[in-house]
Amino acid sequence: MREAAFVKQNKDKWQRFESALQNNALVPPKELSELYLEITDHLSYAQTFYAGSNTSIYLNNLASRAHQSIYRNKKESRNRIISFFTEEFPKEFYAYQKQLLLAFLVFALFTAAGSFSAASDGAFVRSILGDAYVNMTLENIENNDPMAVYKKMGEMEMFLGITINNVRVALMAFVFGIFAGLGTLFIVMQNAIMLGSFQYFFYEKGLLWESVRTIWIHGTIEISVIIVAACAGLVVGKGILFPGTYSRLTSFVKGIKAGLKIVISTVPFFILAGFLEGFVTRQTQMPDWLAVVIIASSLALIVFYYVYYPIYLNRPSINVNTTN
Repeated sequence: MREAAFVKQNKDKWQRFESALQNNALVPPKELSELYLEITDHLSYAQTFYAGSNTSIYLNNLASRAHQSIYRNKKESRNRIISFFTEEFPKEFYAYQKQLLLAFLVFALFTAAGSFSAASDGAFVRSILGDAYVNMTLENIENNDPMAVYKKMGEMEMFLGITINNVRVALMAFVFGIFAGLGTLFIVMQNAIMLGSFQYFFYEKGLLWESVRTIWIHGTIEISVIIVAACAGLVVGKGILFPGTYSRLTSFVKGIKAGLKIVISTVPFFILAGFLEGFVTRQTQMPDWLAVVIIASSLALIVFYYVYYPIYLNRPSINVNTTN
């Protein structure tokens, strides 16, 4: 069925449903639920045959409003937090895969730029990392313990300090999205250039593998969720620059709400990254295979939660009635 015919056939139902949502106090809950199920069926059909169309977007928004209307007065489940992380957020995050990809590509670009700059200018690393850090690391290298910096602080002190700092960076990446996303890109640039110059420094000293197998034990999750937080800032920026059919203010508010949910999703991962840095990274004597397992598992967790799982939850229904 062509999209225009599909819309013409069902638009009266959708309009009645919108009216029912606005006056839901006058509509029996059972009837509202039945209407909601019908709308979700139409949404599945539209996502299958008119993916990315205005019809699909409209029905998705309508279904979201319906869900909120039906359940807003329902007593909150004790598992509300769990459902947010396992269902609500990942399902919504599917809509922001392009912003996530953009944040990743920008981070990768400036990481390469940081490495190139460090290779081209001997003073660049010191200008980025600071003389104190570079001198301390050189001293650690001379003492045959290049990763000793991760043993300077107590486990709990490092865990708390790193976690709080990472959440602060994530919030900055999100909040700076109000500058049309440019502020977010600046935060990404700063962190990526630092990472690139940092890794080149160890490469130049012949310690690239030693640094990778140690730093990325916690860095895989830490860097990944900084990129996710940057995605939140870009969502805010997109809401300002491209309001679509909404007013700019409405689009901005929607972007803020969506971005805040993305930032909230990163908190458990930052806690995990802080734990790894405070308690595990310092174990530099661990075998290479164990470090590789931790790094690979961390990467798999991030890719699963922020890429695969949202796609999985939004897969088209296989039971769509094509004769509708």
